[in-house]
Amino acid sequence: MPLLKIQKTDKQSGWALWFITEQEPELIIASGEKVDDSIVSNIKRLEWLAGRALIKALVEQCGLEFHGIDKDEFGKPFLKEYSHPISLSHSYPYVAAQIDTKIEVGIDLEQPKSKLLNIAHRVLSPTELEDAGTDVIKHCIYWCAKEAMYKAYGRRGLHFADQLLVAPFELMRGGDLAGKIIANGSNRELELTYSVQPDYVLVHTKT
Repeated sequence: MPLLKIQKTDKQSGWALWFITEQEPELIIASGEKVDDSIVSNIKRLEWLAGRALIKALVEQCGLEFHGIDKDEFGKPFLKEYSHPISLSHSYPYVAAQIDTKIEVGIDLEQPKSKLLNIAHRVLSPTELEDAGTDVIKHCIYWCAKEAMYKAYGRRGLHFADQLLVAPFELMRGGDLAGKIIANGSNRELELTYSVQPDYVLVHTKT
């Protein structure tokens, strides 16, 4: 069963996780869509289709009819026919999605890799760098949290190290994070939740 989990926070809000085992023809049936020919990588095509299939399953779990996904001028995905904010993330073979009735959401899933340490100085603030140290899992949580906040913000141009901040935290298998977006002369605080699994880290905004 490729749909691993649907976690509902209320009737029309929640998040879901998909594990890709299918080939393209199966995902075309599951999603009801065909991938654009401009996407040539096989993995990227599978991720694209699985993302649509997952959003479709999540939307239907909310009692709605899925009419497809489009993107706005900033590349942020949105549902056709509905105003419900959504967010998507993929790190093959996993795909994650989130939906809410009105609050802008952000979800990110990554597989912890040592390369995160190499780019940390461009992504994390000095406080975050000190807190993460050389712990790849912590670095991955920080990265996912910032990606989730970036998606929730929905606009380009934010600097991860200076404008997307996460308060230091104690590493556990799961917990809450305190995030802050600094943009346009104001501070916006966001609550996030993280989960550490054997082969991936998942972070999403709380709704």
